[in-house]
Amino acid sequence: MPKTSARLLALLSLLQARRDWPGPVLAERLEVSARTLRRDVDRLRELGYPVVATKGPDGGYRLGAGSELPPLLFDDEQAVALAVALQIATTSGVDMGEAAARALNTVRQVMPARLRRQIDALRITTVDRPAARPNPQVDSGVLAALSAAVHAREVLRFDYAAAALAPAPPAAGGAAATPPRRAEPHHLVTWGGRWYLVAWDLDRADWRTFRVDRITPRTPTGPRFTPRELPGGDVADFVATRFRGSGNWPCRGEVVLDLPAAEVSPFVLDGVVEALGPHRCRLTLGSWSWRGLATHISRFDADIEVIGPPELRDAFAHLARRFAKAASTPATPPQPDEPSGE
Repeated sequence: MPKTSARLLALLSLLQARRDWPGPVLAERLEVSARTLRRDVDRLRELGYPVVATKGPDGGYRLGAGSELPPLLFDDEQAVALAVALQIATTSGVDMGEAAARALNTVRQVMPARLRRQIDALRITTVDRPAARPNPQVDSGVLAALSAAVHAREVLRFDYAAAALAPAPPAAGGAAATPPRRAEPHHLVTWGGRWYLVAWDLDRADWRTFRVDRITPRTPTGPRFTPRELPGGDVADFVATRFRGSGNWPCRGEVVLDLPAAEVSPFVLDGVVEALGPHRCRLTLGSWSWRGLATHISRFDADIEVIGPPELRDAFAHLARRFAKAASTPATPPQPDEPSGE
């Protein structure tokens, strides 16, 4: 029979590996009697581990949740995986870099020397792909509130800031300037370094993807709901479809660019690029307005052939007139400031 300390570590490892263990199965795995198993469970409880006895034909045990975090037991692979995850936590888009660094330092201190050397040698430098604008950090408290609503299947009430704007200040008397949005939250996802909430918008009766950094949750949450079936059934496919430009954009068009697809793809996160040859490609893209879509496409330094629809062609014509006017307007030299008289 193993020594008591070795048995306790083995018992703790088994309890962490799965939710419920029948007593006879645990005793057999540890090669001890049922009486010895009960004593070892009592010792773990004295050390602060909330081991709960479960009822049933054979009886069993479960490692429950306590008010404090007791010491944890990781095997070598789990410890290395945890250290790697903590090192790259700063790229998750959640404001938790300092907490991740402190957690990594805590884990490192209790590691055996052989694992500590391995972790110290595993220095990871995370580099994000350059973007037109930096991805905003998401408050960890907001993320926790949304996760709780998704798990509890409760209607979420929240304020939603418009693009590039701060949340609207409350009106006089403490009431919000606009009524809160109401949605049935289904999934939290990340895309392109940003966090999104996939939800059924109750006011618009349609599926929506909300930027989490623009959400300010209201309390309390609404009533519980029965989850609806997500279109297609797969959240990854649903989100990818929305952001490829083939989703429910108000304006969506197709153009042909005189550029290789390989040169266009890195700059199109929310569209579809198809190669038409070594030097041409078809771009399908969506936006909230036709002029915005035309402007977005015009950033590519190449000739453009509009496939459709007519609204996109009209938007390009409008921009052409605007740009021609800007190019033909003579520059007006700045006038010196008038001296202020007393």
